[in-house]
Amino acid sequence: MAGIERVSVRQALDRILAEDVISSINVPPHVNSAMDGYALAGSDLPSSEAKSYRIIDTVLAGVPSSCKVESGTCVRIMTGGMLPAGADTVVMQEEARVEGETLTLQSGHRPGQNVRQAGEDLAIGDVAIPRGKRIGPAELGLATSLGCAELMVRRPLRVAFFSTGDELKSVDTPLGDGEIYDSNRYTLYGMLQRLGINGIDMGVIPDERQAMREAFQTAAAIADVVLTSGGVSVGEADYTKEVLAEVGEVGFWKLAIKPGRPLAVGRIGQAVFFGLPGNPVAVMVAYYQFVQPALRKMLGEKNRFPMRFFVPLKGHIRKRPGRTEFQRGILETDDQGRLCVRPTGAQGSGILRSMSQANCFIVLPHEQGNRADGEMVEVEPFHALS
Repeated sequence: MAGIERVSVRQALDRILAEDVISSINVPPHVNSAMDGYALAGSDLPSSEAKSYRIIDTVLAGVPSSCKVESGTCVRIMTGGMLPAGADTVVMQEEARVEGETLTLQSGHRPGQNVRQAGEDLAIGDVAIPRGKRIGPAELGLATSLGCAELMVRRPLRVAFFSTGDELKSVDTPLGDGEIYDSNRYTLYGMLQRLGINGIDMGVIPDERQAMREAFQTAAAIADVVLTSGGVSVGEADYTKEVLAEVGEVGFWKLAIKPGRPLAVGRIGQAVFFGLPGNPVAVMVAYYQFVQPALRKMLGEKNRFPMRFFVPLKGHIRKRPGRTEFQRGILETDDQGRLCVRPTGAQGSGILRSMSQANCFIVLPHEQGNRADGEMVEVEPFHALS
């Protein structure tokens, strides 16, 4: 679990609240009008025939009236204006007829209408924002409406990440035969930034046991989480699992999912370890489905569940039962304005372009087989993941 620190309200944006925010005041602090109109006593409303009232004052928001409303009188009141003594009902100005200082009302109104009660939103002692909540614009406004200048939030997690592979080169390096640019570190950087993580980029580590051992130990010493990509399969140069067992402990390895089957999870000292596959799409699938939920939990975030729902499929999907698949899809509306989804095309785990084209995962359960045009499939929109 991340530590706790006190920050100013503006600095708390996108952070996880560490302590409940308790309301020290009533919100609203007084009975007030919900709209522009006329305030009067509900017991003095017309029952059948029209009735006239003398307007004795005008009440503006933030300027209380010293008048007392009695039978046959009313006050002109603006939205947010504090109801004067004797008034408990507001008639909107569109339903009132005014001539000079006289208001005439027809029947059909009810006592207490168009009035906000003191403490209607929050009462003194209420939990305004619960701990574990990610602070967004609404929470910034709510906290400041209670007079909070600072908030207690979780410290951002430190995540050390690097790629493994002799074939990987940084983007500013010319490529030789058989070499490729390392995109995974940039993808991981982007996903970690979206979550408000302090990412520590350790570059590319070659496929050498000693180099990986040193990188694992260095990363664990400076971070809460160690996140790697590549080297977790069963190739001759795939040392991640073996080195993890030497310097730490392996929790589990391999999952029945596609893409992302070779996923190593464990610990190195106090640091949690995630070893992701090397293929770019598999990296993103494994991160969103397993790593990000774990990071949210470590941050103390609560009540965060994936947004998934069913829509008709446009096209066909090939799938063998036996693994849960996360295919890339485009969620859109058809000619009748109904939501549907279509695959992006080729679904190989190395086709990163499919993630750029897509706006959702098409989630195909373990036991499911091929899907035909028009059948219902489950989708998980990307916008709900970050």
